[in-house]
Amino acid sequence: MRTHTPRRLLGALAVASALALTATACGSGESDGGDSGPKDVKAALEKGGKVTVWAWEPTLKKVAADFEKKYPKVDIDLVNAGTGDKQYTALQNAVSAGSGAPDVAQLEYYALGQFAIGKSVEDLSAYGAQKHATSFTLGPWSAVYRDKAIYALPMDSGPMAFFYNKKVFDKHGIKVPTTWDEYVDAARALHRADPEVFITNDTGDAGATTSLIWQAGGRPYKTDGTHVKVDFGDEGSKKYTSTWQKLLDDKLVAPISSWSDAWYKGLADGSIATLSIGAWMPANFTSGVPSASGDWRVAPLPQWKKGAKVSAENGGSALAIPKAAKNKELAYAFTEFATTGAGASTRVAEGAFPATRTDLESKAFLDTEFPYFGGQKANRVFAESARNVGPNWTYLPYQTYANSIFNDTVGKAYVSSTKLADGLDTWQKASVKYGNDQGFTVNE
Repeated sequence: MRTHTPRRLLGALAVASALALTATACGSGESDGGDSGPKDVKAALEKGGKVTVWAWEPTLKKVAADFEKKYPKVDIDLVNAGTGDKQYTALQNAVSAGSGAPDVAQLEYYALGQFAIGKSVEDLSAYGAQKHATSFTLGPWSAVYRDKAIYALPMDSGPMAFFYNKKVFDKHGIKVPTTWDEYVDAARALHRADPEVFITNDTGDAGATTSLIWQAGGRPYKTDGTHVKVDFGDEGSKKYTSTWQKLLDDKLVAPISSWSDAWYKGLADGSIATLSIGAWMPANFTSGVPSASGDWRVAPLPQWKKGAKVSAENGGSALAIPKAAKNKELAYAFTEFATTGAGASTRVAEGAFPATRTDLESKAFLDTEFPYFGGQKANRVFAESARNVGPNWTYLPYQTYANSIFNDTVGKAYVSSTKLADGLDTWQKASVKYGNDQGFTVNE
């Protein structure tokens, strides 16, 4: 999902804490049986109290009501403090001020690292979170677990899939591409058949770019405490830039920003024929593009190597407990309830895409028919994608800042003669400089 974050967001966090953090400071992940053990959670529930939750995800409303019904002494105050970067700014301001932080905060996976390395969120290992290590799919769990510490519990996930307009494909005799080379061929054939039709849209999106590099096997980011490496010269990154550059050179990509009115119109009228995006997208089709119901279908992502089955994550978020939380035991109880077991199933029933293996593998989930996609059992495609997410992906500990300058660097390739590879190189250099300026040790 697309997020633009102000540069001021990371300043106080990185300057105050980056130099102080070492590779082992993230915690051992072992509970010492002290004051914040699992038994204290049970005692806190019996005592009751108020838990303030900052989140924009709508399905949490039903989860909060269910939690209060189960634990009548607990009051859940669900607050929408803004979506994505707006909430992160508010949270960082509260952390810096030393007051006003919530007990639970929703954080997208790419943003979690900045709060973890700044020691602004709790290591949930001490609350018994390690028992959930096998409860979640690989992508989301890898995003919250590092250096034996668990900084959040996954709330949802975004395994990628290929959404295509079957009506448009059938009209022009285009086969669904199974490789990215076939995708380029399909893009050319579509645009040749109808110059008003584009294979997709793109004006420069950090999340989409890094997700496709992830799928291609690229691992441009490596982090060990405050030691960071940024390298978009790896083979996976080159695969992506080489393919996407062909699309840009031949003007096969609609110069339309995602989530704009023009984007929704393009999805509705078929002038934007495909999307490679996270499995959370169906709800957006249903609500934002109702007139195209029945036109679209879902398929696995095209592959970089014929016959392969590799995917990546795009989007998704988790629930974390700020260090400044007032009711940490109750906060953990709600976090656990909302992300595992009954709470997770409730959210799936309300339209969220699960991060839990149990929900992903349930017959009811897999057999769900989507009227919007012509009755297709699309969850089967999404579940397979979740199983095939490439391992060992990491984000920068200041990814929010890096994403905020994407359009100023890589974005130039979409509006000028700048090559995509050169744009990535500029983004890399800017990310390295910023990290070093903030006290990290960053190499290329």
